[in-house]
Amino acid sequence: MFLILLAMSVLIFSGLLSFYCGRNPRCANVIGAGGAMLGCVLGLIPAVRVLWTGQIETLHRAWDVPYGSFFLQIDPLSAFFLLPILGLSAAAALYGAEYLIAYQTRKNLGGPWFFYNLLVASMVMVTVARNGVLFLLAWEVMSLASYFLVTFEHEKENVRQAGWTYLVATHLGTAFLFILFLVLGRQAGSLDFDRFASIGAYGSSVVNLTFLLALIGFGTKAGFMPFHVWLPEAHPAAPSHVSAVMSGVMIKTGIYGLVRTLTWLGQPEAWWGWVLIGIGLVSGGWGVLFALAQHDLKRLLAYCSVEHIGIIALGLGLGVLGMAVNQPLIAVLGLSGGLLHVLNHALFKGLLFMGAGAVLHATGTRDIDQLGGLIKRMPWTAAMFLIGSVAICGLPPLNGFVSEFLIYVGAFYGTGLHGVSVSGATVVVGLAMIGGLAAACFAKAFGIVFLGEARSEHAMQGHEVGYAMRIGMLALALGCITIGFLAPQVTAMV
Repeated sequence: MFLILLAMSVLIFSGLLSFYCGRNPRCANVIGAGGAMLGCVLGLIPAVRVLWTGQIETLHRAWDVPYGSFFLQIDPLSAFFLLPILGLSAAAALYGAEYLIAYQTRKNLGGPWFFYNLLVASMVMVTVARNGVLFLLAWEVMSLASYFLVTFEHEKENVRQAGWTYLVATHLGTAFLFILFLVLGRQAGSLDFDRFASIGAYGSSVVNLTFLLALIGFGTKAGFMPFHVWLPEAHPAAPSHVSAVMSGVMIKTGIYGLVRTLTWLGQPEAWWGWVLIGIGLVSGGWGVLFALAQHDLKRLLAYCSVEHIGIIALGLGLGVLGMAVNQPLIAVLGLSGGLLHVLNHALFKGLLFMGAGAVLHATGTRDIDQLGGLIKRMPWTAAMFLIGSVAICGLPPLNGFVSEFLIYVGAFYGTGLHGVSVSGATVVVGLAMIGGLAAACFAKAFGIVFLGEARSEHAMQGHEVGYAMRIGMLALALGCITIGFLAPQVTAMV
């Protein structure tokens, strides 16, 4: 646990130091981005070690806060979520160091780096905390840090409105989490997570209430419909490297919280799986339909986050249903596909938001209809955006295909089994519909933005971005390619 504590310390200390140096943009950028990347690399070491060896790392100390202890732990589930959190955050920090230079004459850059590093540190704490008070404290810090990042350009009315929408929505979700931990703590007599494992013995009413509270509380952060209202407002408003982190990994803390809760509840009930599949179909279908209708490139990508959170919910729902009806193969395929899609979505959605940020940085507009012909002026960005587009549509040979294929296989297998046939067929049809609409959406986005001829002065002024932004995009693109071509090895590890 030493390295994970050191990683969080480096993140927080470098954030504070960059805040102190905020009036010197170069100093703030170097310290903020450098500290973020160093902290992320340090945090990745124990995460990879736990995944490789299977050995759990624990820190358990007494403290004065009632109902538990200072309890941190990295188990395989936490380690798996730490990979995208730390990997994407490091790439986004490198990208952000160049992206924020455009604001250096009119903004103090110390604040954004302080809140960025604080956001990363709080996401790490969320995944390793094993006490309810500690978890909620980290969850609240994560929410507040991301609020200040969303409102970076607070002088704009739409940005302030997006910030308030996010703040209200996230605290409504947190209210359900408070009730969730009150229920769990009352039954277990402690807020330490290891005491929650026996919650299934307290009757189905308590277990069902716990599931519903977790679904609403964590689902609000994840962006499940109808709890998604903040997401298409907040993600476009934030700086593009922050949008990449919020969409790629911050909303996945909601998925982490839901999966962690499921591990406490014992044998699931079949209706839990049906509810998750229903939410997945609604979020995936409506998310991609709303994305198709957008003319703002970042807003289009934000709605695609709702779509892919829906795909993750489909996988989790199929897995939970497989567990409920004692079909281990369906459970493994559904849960593995859903969890692998967490990692895959972080890579290609982070890449696409960075690509959209590069377009905004070079042209000054996010309006798709004002662009065109950028493949001639921004060939590197066009290539990276194309890789992300292919991956997000679930097309081979990139990573999006791998996780969706696992869900497909589980659903196809379920169509021939009693008790799962209807759900399996529904997942197959739903995934096919979502995938087709996603392909149409990104054919439109890539074609209008990068192909043809420039349709405005904004597009005529387009130019390729610098090396820091290029390397940040390249790192994520290589991740999409690697997982796609090493699919057998990757799926064996999930």
